[in-house]
Amino acid sequence: MKLLNTTHKATFSCRTSMENKKEDKTATNDEPAEEVINYSGIKAMPYIIGNETFEKLGTVGSYTNLVVYLTTVFNMKSVTATTFLNLFNGTASIATLAGAFLSDTYFGRYKSLAFASVASFLGMLVLMLTAAISNLHPPNCAPGESSKCVGPTAWQFAFLLSAFGFLVIGAGGIRPCNLAFGADQFNPNTESGKKGISSFFNWYYLTYTFAVMVSVTVIVFVQSDVSWAIGLAIPAFLMFLSCVLFFLGTKIYVIVKPQGSPLTSVAQVLVASVKKRGLKLPENPAFALFNYFPPKFTNSKLPHTSQFRFLDKAAIITSENEINSDGSATDPWRLCSIQQVEEVKCWVRVVPIWASAITFNIPMIQQQTYVVLQALQLDRSLGTGGFKVPAATYIIFTMLTLTIWIPIYDRILVPYLRNLTGKEGGFTLLQRMGIGIVLSILCMLVSGLVEEHRKKLAFTRPAVGIAPKGGSISSMSSLWLVPQLALAGLAEGFCYVAQTEFYYKQFPENMRSIAQSFFFANFAVSSYLSGFLVSIVHHITSGTKTGDWLAEDLNKGKLDYFYYMICGMGILNFVYFLVCAKWYKYRGAEDDTEEKEPLKHRA
Repeated sequence: MKLLNTTHKATFSCRTSMENKKEDKTATNDEPAEEVINYSGIKAMPYIIGNETFEKLGTVGSYTNLVVYLTTVFNMKSVTATTFLNLFNGTASIATLAGAFLSDTYFGRYKSLAFASVASFLGMLVLMLTAAISNLHPPNCAPGESSKCVGPTAWQFAFLLSAFGFLVIGAGGIRPCNLAFGADQFNPNTESGKKGISSFFNWYYLTYTFAVMVSVTVIVFVQSDVSWAIGLAIPAFLMFLSCVLFFLGTKIYVIVKPQGSPLTSVAQVLVASVKKRGLKLPENPAFALFNYFPPKFTNSKLPHTSQFRFLDKAAIITSENEINSDGSATDPWRLCSIQQVEEVKCWVRVVPIWASAITFNIPMIQQQTYVVLQALQLDRSLGTGGFKVPAATYIIFTMLTLTIWIPIYDRILVPYLRNLTGKEGGFTLLQRMGIGIVLSILCMLVSGLVEEHRKKLAFTRPAVGIAPKGGSISSMSSLWLVPQLALAGLAEGFCYVAQTEFYYKQFPENMRSIAQSFFFANFAVSSYLSGFLVSIVHHITSGTKTGDWLAEDLNKGKLDYFYYMICGMGILNFVYFLVCAKWYKYRGAEDDTEEKEPLKHRA
């Protein structure tokens, strides 16, 4: 994901040497001297980058392999496991909104990261125990005898849920705070500080890519082919190292004090506009409405716009509204400035575009769940030595495609497209999002065709084995999954990068940590919707003559129909997106400044 800039003015909590001087009590009423901020800069990077690297090494591989773990160790049905993971991923993503709010309002990024890192470690530790201690998971089930498998008991499932609960807490605190906390260590007002922030982001994404690739290959292999206990103990230990590195750097960190969530301002505008819903707007709102900018105001000043005029009523000055001597409103829940209103309008404009990404994410989610189940019923042999590639490892092709494509696009295609279109990034942000949606539709189409061919070979050619959950393994090579995974990587390269950049530029500056959470909240809704689709399709089709589309044995199901259904949803979503893109007005007038920056790298 593209970085979210955290260039902003803030009050910092700086560590100073302890002083034993006693001060006169009358000095407590004096204004404190302005503190000098000692930015740690590059000195803090080994701790922050190390923390992030070990955290990703510890969690990403385990996340991708969880569908295999739940179906083989906890003997869950594939539909149950997929729905469970969709709910988990959705909850972990939506928790970032709560994490961002609590961090901005009460705890600050340092405390949020510290608490979340410990929570993630506890989650990985508990998950490891479910594999290492036989009483914490059901008895093993022989291959091909899924009908005789015993599911988890209530307390075994409760213990498993506690692991996922800790992981949700960890994700909610780490995801919205890690990038911003690293950027806090540099002075954004100096050239060296700006270069340091850029360098930090480059190293962040480099180590992120490295961690993901190692995690979905080495760690997944240990989990699938050596031992689940060892394979989950390694991530737990790495998460422990992540916590240790983070706390070792405590003495040199620059720590931003929480200054209150910008969501409060949004709520104030909504409340004030509802209270004044019966008032009539003035003929010249830009000059007649309340216009106030607080001292040290850091956001870009936004001109008045004619969209969503109902919200303008929050800035109407009435006889009941009192104004302080400094020009601010006495009661901000009854009177808001034009600037506040326009910032809320930014939110409202973004929501329809944000909603279009919900359906876009569904194909991406299938490439992390059902693709793994497909791989289990494909020939995963590599070479003649009998080595089989772990099913969850194939997801690496999405990351490889993304890693290869972005520099090609940025360094080779963008200069050509810039001359052709006149846009600095080759395409506008919304155009790139549209291309990503089209690629996601093609991804589902190819997925359906590949599954259709896999099932045909499973019935017409000799099987090469029995899958862990029953059903014959097709002689078709698992490398046939690469095209759809590559399309998923290209779709992410266009749409995910553009989405993140879009939120970053269209949200006010003080809401950029919320913007990062907005991206994850979108994925949360998609995960819930995907889980709902899996459940409802399974429920409806299991009672039809054609049979369950999402059967345990994919050879007896019609997973290709499910993929084609999502493809159809994607086409409808693309039409909706075109309507929204045509209607959308960029923040701050009608210029195209949002397109003047080149596309940044994303890992």
